[in-house]
Amino acid sequence: MDLARRRSELIAELEPFSDHHERFQYVIDRAKSAPALPAELKLEAFLIEGCTSNLWLIPSLEDGVCRFRCDADSLITKGVASLVCEFYDGASPAEVAATDADFLSAVGITQHLSPNRRNGLTNLVGKIRAFGRLTAGS
Repeated sequence: MDLARRRSELIAELEPFSDHHERFQYVIDRAKSAPALPAELKLEAFLIEGCTSNLWLIPSLEDGVCRFRCDADSLITKGVASLVCEFYDGASPAEVAATDADFLSAVGITQHLSPNRRNGLTNLVGKIRAFGRLTAGS
């Protein structure tokens, strides 16, 4: 699935919520069911800087596509990060490198994050896209 189609699907999934409180509750509920990273992967090398909570990103390249796993010690951070990882997971490195996660602002998520959480989100997307650029030649 290409990222343009995935963007449309995520927007369709998040748009029905009438206000940002309902939308964030949905994101938190998703985070509760998202798999946790094993403790041995929660290393400083995988931490995303700039977030108020600890946020870990594990990128990998498998069979020519990018894979992303994440975890956080805050449910809202984990939920938003999981949406971002789900968006990019399975895409080609070139597509990851070239595509921003603008679906979050399209559904009103970024506008209601604290400045520190927005900063962490920006850094997360930056790390993911940098991984795409790094592996595009592989």
